[in-house]
Amino acid sequence: MAFGAAPHLFCFGLGYTARRVASRLLPEGWRLSGTCRDEGQRQELLARGIAAYLFDRDRPLADIASLLASVTDVLSSVPPDEAGDPVLACHGDALAGASGLRWVGYLSTTGVYGDTGGAVVDETAPLRPTTRRSERRVQAEAAWLALHREHQLPVHVFRLAGIYGPGRNVVQQVVAGDAKRIDRPGHLFSRAHVDDIVTVLRTSMARPDPGRIYNVCDDEPAAPSDVVAYACALLGRGAPPLIPFEQAAPQMSPMALSFWQDSRRVDNSRIKQLGVRLAYPSYREGLAAIIGELNSDAAGETR
Repeated sequence: MAFGAAPHLFCFGLGYTARRVASRLLPEGWRLSGTCRDEGQRQELLARGIAAYLFDRDRPLADIASLLASVTDVLSSVPPDEAGDPVLACHGDALAGASGLRWVGYLSTTGVYGDTGGAVVDETAPLRPTTRRSERRVQAEAAWLALHREHQLPVHVFRLAGIYGPGRNVVQQVVAGDAKRIDRPGHLFSRAHVDDIVTVLRTSMARPDPGRIYNVCDDEPAAPSDVVAYACALLGRGAPPLIPFEQAAPQMSPMALSFWQDSRRVDNSRIKQLGVRLAYPSYREGLAAIIGELNSDAAGETR
């Protein structure tokens, strides 16, 4: 990279979180590029000033070395499939040989810890995944961290809790009449507002610590039924009745049911040691901000 050139982030998987990262970095003067899976997404990204390329396991990037030549930072949010991590399968060698990278981030999940019965886990806790999906995440983390150990690639792993934010939140479910309050006493979930995730990633980019793993979540794990009730209260609506988990489970999809297998509290001390101050330390602040944005948008439409 030429002296004084703008920093350049390449995102494998320009999905919900990575696009939010792009929204933070573009006004700072960063160059942004990355991958998506269909032409419609590619055109949308190009319109935002993001150089986008089609990629999946069966469609690797052409001339990856040239694409990475000016890149300073890499973020991967592509999930592993049954055959492993598609990014590493297709382009692991190119990443290992990319000498100009100063930061690499891999987005994983707190699901790698499995079920602790509500006990607290930090980044040193044993990994005991309870689903095949989480097992694949454990294997993908290990493969990315091996690139750090064996090739000095500056890899950082971020274990994300349940992501929510604008366009992806329980408020939408309440408004649509689809929200349910499922009651499973003692069962807790951790969450992370997407903008706090972006702050963690941006802070790590500014303070690289290769090989480091970070839990990314808010300060208050909570029962989903409490979150729905709070959203209803903010909207001035009555909360739906509680449904016992045993009654709701038979109607759940396998994917939905898998989220109820594990109960744990996730320690986020390490991101605070990094210097992060959460804008949304609990779901309360996050949902209030989302509803504030919705009200502001609605007011703008009526002017």
